[in-house]
Amino acid sequence: MTNNELIIILKKRFEENMSRHMNLEWTDVMKRLENNTDKIHSLIAMEITEGEPDIIFKDDGDGAFIFYDCSAESPIGRRNTCYDKKGQEERNKKGVFPNGNAADIANAMGIDLLTEEQYKHLQSFGRFDLKSSSWLKTPSEIRRLGGAIFGDFRYGRVFIYHNSAPSFYSSRGFRGCIKI
Repeated sequence: MTNNELIIILKKRFEENMSRHMNLEWTDVMKRLENNTDKIHSLIAMEITEGEPDIIFKDDGDGAFIFYDCSAESPIGRRNTCYDKKGQEERNKKGVFPNGNAADIANAMGIDLLTEEQYKHLQSFGRFDLKSSSWLKTPSEIRRLGGAIFGDFRYGRVFIYHNSAPSFYSSRGFRGCIKI
């Protein structure tokens, strides 16, 4: 995917989902993207893994635009992953091989995993993960004990759950964000 192809997709998504970023202008977004071309590769990675990145808000402090994965379900190109490298290594020792791990893939893409607060914020713009779930940035005290957290939307509300970090499922991926 080229930068220009991505820009066309982002502009169309921006215009079709104005409720996510009311009071923002596409021309301001374009200026920010043109001044931060080093981060375009991250948006492309989000797009090709079917994350459907879109702007959720503008940081009042530095004027940066915050993009979240806004696909209806957890991005298909990032599923079947353990939470992190340690979890993946535990699985590999058992002869079971996930499609990598959320923490390392997000890092390679140049994005951050959504936090629990960001995930709940995303859910205020629609209903996401009705059939899937998404790993979330896990607090270190939970990870130290072998766990990791994930979220989904069921029964009319957002749920944040826990699982062991080596777990992986065909319906669980991860959502990310990037500040540009």
